[in-house]
Amino acid sequence: MRRFAFDQLIVQAAKQTPERPSSMNLLLSKSARVSEMPRYRRVSFRRPLGRCLAFSFVKWAILTTVLLDAASLSADSPSRPNIIFILTDDLGYGDLGCYGQKLIATPRLDRMAAEGIRFTDFYAGNSVCAPSRSVLMTGQHTGHTHVRGNASGPDMSSQTLRDEDVTVAEVLHDAGYTTALSGKWGLGDQAPGGRSGLPRRQGFDFAYGYLNQVHAHNYFPEFLWRNEDQEKLRNVVEKVERPYGGFVGGWATTKVDYSHDLIATEAINFVKREGAKKEGGKPFFLYLSMTIPHANNEATKGVGDGQEVPDYGAYADMDWSNPNKGQAAMISRMDADVGRLMDLLDELGIAENTVVMFSSDNGPHDEGGHDPEMFDPAGPLRGIKRALYEGGIRVPLIVRWPGTTPAGVTSNHIGYFGDLMATVSDLAGTECPDGLDSISFAPTILGKPDQQRQHDYLYWEFYEQGGRQAVRDGNWKAVRMPWMTGPTQLFDLSIDLGEQDDVADANPDVVKRMEAIMGEAHVAHPNWTVRGR
Repeated sequence: MRRFAFDQLIVQAAKQTPERPSSMNLLLSKSARVSEMPRYRRVSFRRPLGRCLAFSFVKWAILTTVLLDAASLSADSPSRPNIIFILTDDLGYGDLGCYGQKLIATPRLDRMAAEGIRFTDFYAGNSVCAPSRSVLMTGQHTGHTHVRGNASGPDMSSQTLRDEDVTVAEVLHDAGYTTALSGKWGLGDQAPGGRSGLPRRQGFDFAYGYLNQVHAHNYFPEFLWRNEDQEKLRNVVEKVERPYGGFVGGWATTKVDYSHDLIATEAINFVKREGAKKEGGKPFFLYLSMTIPHANNEATKGVGDGQEVPDYGAYADMDWSNPNKGQAAMISRMDADVGRLMDLLDELGIAENTVVMFSSDNGPHDEGGHDPEMFDPAGPLRGIKRALYEGGIRVPLIVRWPGTTPAGVTSNHIGYFGDLMATVSDLAGTECPDGLDSISFAPTILGKPDQQRQHDYLYWEFYEQGGRQAVRDGNWKAVRMPWMTGPTQLFDLSIDLGEQDDVADANPDVVKRMEAIMGEAHVAHPNWTVRGR
């Protein structure tokens, strides 16, 4: 971590805004928000792209006193971009045309890639939902973040962010952004043990959609959440006995209101409201967390088709099974809504001040009754959801920022969900919290790849099915299963992207180094122990 001399910090800080929050004051301001106390005034400093500087409490106190009246760029400066992060659910690396998909049409995302940067070596936080989202929000890999797996049972505390966890939304909120979530959350609930993780306790000004991830299986639910209130829908649901954080899943017998459409429209309306403010308005952060193309697992078991859509669109006349039609129609519907959002940014005249990122929370599923081999959703990669092979964790990342991001570029920068924290901190000109596993990829999206820092390694751990761990270090990829005790497989991704040739025996020193990383990266957590198969 790069450090500056104290006098250099004073000179640098005098040129910056007195309203940008320090990582320490993020925690203070969070406590103030939760208890509805007045917000603290904060000081922070811009640092070189990709670096999160550490400062002592004493230095911060001195600098706060000296620099509160410094002339600087205000926290509401229009030069800081709006930020939209679009996350899909269980979309595979090969599910988009620009990543090799042949049967499913995704013209708007293909166009987005042509207008921006397509990343080839970007990774989700985990191979299942909740821990991947925890990594995304906290900037900590699964050896460090609080939520490391999908919880089970009535108590949601192990799948709930705590008051002390600092999220991307909080960092941006405290930097002067208006923040909104539309879609699936999965890191806090109204159930026992879940309330500390509710979106509006974790930095969001507004939240709409699902809290509980089993609730999010159903595309025609009885209600969605608007902040902390249930908003009733017109669907009628057949429930099944699978308690999950006090919630029972099911599928609709009367289908009227399709949740994905409501979530997409809510996101569009938020951008319309905030984008129309333009001059004098705050920049905004939108986390559009779609549920498509995740299956309704309960419907799959109950009626044999978990790929719920209002209609099959362009695939209605295909000689395919209904679940296959549904899978394709879901992805194309998602693609069209991304297009609606891109068009809106252009219409409002804010596209050049809005960076849009698109990704998926993990690899593709086989849970909806469709035939995954038909669509080849992982492309050239081995494995699907729940695997720590590339197909379970390598995901699309497309970034579009007209006038800033170079168009039509393909980047092989190796990054992952945890990097969002440092990246948005750079883009917002605010301080990144200390002690994270986060490296900004802002240099890459700004067209300055020569300034891009690299990870020493990326790390994942998975607690289901006997447990497993994985490390990527340059072109080396190691997978160990069962957890901690099993043999370590080793692959050279530069010549074996499909992870078919285990070269562990020929490279014992590399295996030893990778196993040392696995031990170093894992910090034990009382909530998380490996489950059986």
